[in-house]
Amino acid sequence: MNRRKVSDIASDRPIVQLSPSATVREASRLMARERVGAVLITESERLMGIFTERDALGRVLARQLDPEATQLDSVMTADPVTVAPGATAIEALRLMRDGGFRHLPIVEETSIRGVISLRDFFGAELSEAERERDFQAAIAEG
Repeated sequence: MNRRKVSDIASDRPIVQLSPSATVREASRLMARERVGAVLITESERLMGIFTERDALGRVLARQLDPEATQLDSVMTADPVTVAPGATAIEALRLMRDGGFRHLPIVEETSIRGVISLRDFFGAELSEAERERDFQAAIAEG
């Protein structure tokens, strides 16, 4: 199987980012405008966190927080798991599967290169990840 690299998957995409002091409303509007499901939270070009659609639902709306007043630093996932641009797509999928998330920042040393989401993967990569999961489950069952 062709082993795509993470850098191949996320090429030519703008990095959607905001500061930790931005509000949930600002993040939601930006995500809607850019048609993305996550925004990176950065300060001085350093990745501080990630805020996703799931965060908006579970950490803001479900708790009845005011999106106009709630700052991202209080509802983001701080210090998110990241992947290097040279990692393979299947390695990125494993991280996402094991962590239970759908968006993964791409970081090289301290430089942010982009974000990939589950919808960026090919069927063959998803099938391989499912086979691995099923195999691990079978081993665990004994």
